[in-house]
Amino acid sequence: MKYGQIAGIEKPVSRLIQGALVAAGMGETEGFALLDAVYEQGCTAFDTAHVYGPTDKFLADWIRSRGIRDKVVILAKGAHHNAERRRVTAADIASDMDETMRRMGYDHLDLYVLHRDDPTVPAGPIVEALNEHVKTGRISAFGGSNWSGARIREANEYAAANGLIPFAVTNPQYSLAPQRQEPWDECISLGGPGHEEEREYYAACGISVLSWSSLGAGFFSGRITRENAADWKEGYEEQAVRCYGSPESFDRLDRVCELAAAKGVEVPQLGMAFIMNQPMKVFALVGPKNGAEFASSVGGLDITLTQRELDYLDLKADSPA
Repeated sequence: MKYGQIAGIEKPVSRLIQGALVAAGMGETEGFALLDAVYEQGCTAFDTAHVYGPTDKFLADWIRSRGIRDKVVILAKGAHHNAERRRVTAADIASDMDETMRRMGYDHLDLYVLHRDDPTVPAGPIVEALNEHVKTGRISAFGGSNWSGARIREANEYAAANGLIPFAVTNPQYSLAPQRQEPWDECISLGGPGHEEEREYYAACGISVLSWSSLGAGFFSGRITRENAADWKEGYEEQAVRCYGSPESFDRLDRVCELAAAKGVEVPQLGMAFIMNQPMKVFALVGPKNGAEFASSVGGLDITLTQRELDYLDLKADSPA
């Protein structure tokens, strides 16, 4: 495992962040075994969200039963929209945070991320509200999930101008395969040629990028090929083909398979290595169902890719050397 630092959090953060929702869906015996397996492999960061309901309590029960609260980083998300309205307000942030803490039985969360944005309201009051939660010790750092680069910049420029703590993380979809269709409404992606300026900004300012669907919902899992793409009718594979399977990304997949074979590594490991070798400070949210799947992702952290190889995978060069 490799580790990094997120501004405001003293503990080292594993570059892979395990989604607790997967484990919670398995029940206590299997779910705790999964969390044990990834923790034993060095994972110290775990993701949950207010809209995931009992996942909060499930994760806290596991942490408490193992006596490791001081060793792990809890990434909690809140302020998701509902059917009636957008919910990125100071009151909704506080309400969701309170409920997550009540479910978990903790009075402190390491990292709090707003699950959605409301671009119709200025970022300043949101930054002020989150700063208050840091000052009172309820959270150590904060960020935004599915916030555009422009909105992250707006928030952090406001923070800089007013002597406030800025967003420490951004949490977009990011993989070698650019998103061609949103898997659900208002999914912000960082991949592809249309987001180069955002990636340059994140690399320059040092904000941590917490990517989700880092393998394109399994597009780079090794299970999907040009030949069987139309056969997937449900599940993550169907989503992967629909949302990430453009003709250009099948060209990318061909190159991933070619380079993985040349390096003697797995296809998903090469897919993971692509984002981990970027100049940005990237952490990947992952959802493996067992220790072996997690171990495969860990292997991707050890692969070094040259700029030429990165360009080749992303269709910017004709050869990897």
